[in-house]
Amino acid sequence: MILYFSATGNTRYVARELAKMLDDECIDLLARVKNGDNSPLSSEKPFVICVPIYVCEMPRFMAAYLKKQSFLGSRDVYFVFTSGGYCGPAGVLAKSMFRKKGMNYMGGAEITMPRNYVASDHYPMLGVEEIEVRLKSAAKHVKQVGEDILAGRKLKSRHVYLAETLITLPFNPVWCKIMQSAKPFYATDACIACGKCEKLCPHNNIEMVDGKPRWIKSCAHCMGCIANCPTLAIEYGKITPGEDRYTFNKYSYLLKDEEK
Repeated sequence: MILYFSATGNTRYVARELAKMLDDECIDLLARVKNGDNSPLSSEKPFVICVPIYVCEMPRFMAAYLKKQSFLGSRDVYFVFTSGGYCGPAGVLAKSMFRKKGMNYMGGAEITMPRNYVASDHYPMLGVEEIEVRLKSAAKHVKQVGEDILAGRKLKSRHVYLAETLITLPFNPVWCKIMQSAKPFYATDACIACGKCEKLCPHNNIEMVDGKPRWIKSCAHCMGCIANCPTLAIEYGKITPGEDRYTFNKYSYLLKDEEK
């Protein structure tokens, strides 16, 4: 069973490609996360959990969800992480979490994808050429990961040094608390009140008020709302006006040659 969360499409692409290769069921966890649905998931095939990386770890809401989730059937679990280039100790933390559940951690793969984080001046959006390079490299990596899982092999990723873990573990919660504010989000007059942003928010942080979205509490900075708005009506303070938004679907045409 392939399980995934994806805000802008990178992880969804990876999950669906693996599902095709493994001839397995593919489940988007967004609705379950939003509704707090931890009803047991059962599979006779290994579980393959695909998640993005935020601030060197899997999203905190995903970690909280998976800790409560029951898995029946197969005791093997693989992780596939998508990131802009660095996954930190995500694999170490996933291994610890699932060993506590009595499951066999079969390793994690780290797949570099185009970055989507538009809410900061420190992470400029990539140009089309770099996006194409990353997507084509990712497609090849996904194929190898699928072949390894089919063969029952453990996934191998780079060694994570203890110093990395000691630095990133305290860094992540501090960054998330201080830097991931929802207050700068707002909708311009281009908003058509479609409610897509509200439906996509894993935190249930968006509510429609007088036909416009309002951000009401904590935020994971997944970029789901701002990247997927059909009219580009959502902005983040003074940072995003005029800036490009990344979604996988926008650039999926770059993989057409890979699909042949």
